[in-house]
Amino acid sequence: MRSMSDVSQICPAIELQDISRAFGKRKVLSGITLTIPKGELFGLLGPSGSGKTTLVKIMTGIDRADSGTVHMLGETMPQLKMLQTFGYMAQSDALYNELTGKQNLAFFGAMFGLKGRALESRIQYAAGLVSLNEHLNVQTSAYSGGMKRRLSLAIALLHEPKLLVLDEPTVGIDPVLRKSIWRELVHLTKQGITIILTTHVMDEAEKCDRLGLIQNGKLIALNTPEAIKLNTGSSTLEDAFIALGERAGERE
Repeated sequence: MRSMSDVSQICPAIELQDISRAFGKRKVLSGITLTIPKGELFGLLGPSGSGKTTLVKIMTGIDRADSGTVHMLGETMPQLKMLQTFGYMAQSDALYNELTGKQNLAFFGAMFGLKGRALESRIQYAAGLVSLNEHLNVQTSAYSGGMKRRLSLAIALLHEPKLLVLDEPTVGIDPVLRKSIWRELVHLTKQGITIILTTHVMDEAEKCDRLGLIQNGKLIALNTPEAIKLNTGSSTLEDAFIALGERAGERE
């Protein structure tokens, strides 16, 4: 019989089967089936209100689907024990404004079971990645919106998760730092870490291994950026997304 660790080695990072979700009479997701293998940098691309955020919340167990199944690393979600397995960066920053940046990192690091030198080392690494080392002793209430996004990303990376789920991680971050963060994200996937992120920025979508294009709560395309452009006869992802959206609209 295989052990749980053996099973997690052969299972995909994420498996979604026929996921649907509605809020009242409004259908937000409809019949989403998706498999994301380990080590992939996977992007969910779609306009605001398309269902991207709801889908990643269901993946991580923050929200529950009305129907369908979710598995993360072979485990049925949601499960409390999986919280230390993945890192999650929400679209809105969940920080303690009365604490400094370092105190926020220390607090969340302790929640992940980090302490002593290991915690200090991870704080320095994560803060360095997002260029916050010089601002760690500043109260978070004094941070700009971009600095708060950077701190949220650092918190998501603190405990060396096997899976990162990032909801529009670079919104409000300057182009130079955004480029640096993307270099690190690509490096992390080469180390076997799975990254799932939402975006509506086309140049970021181009950097993903595969893309899921979402419109009106439906997955209208799933492929590499190049294949999506090729299949639609488009020279850019933006043109491909428009073409796919028009096709989907014609079928409804």
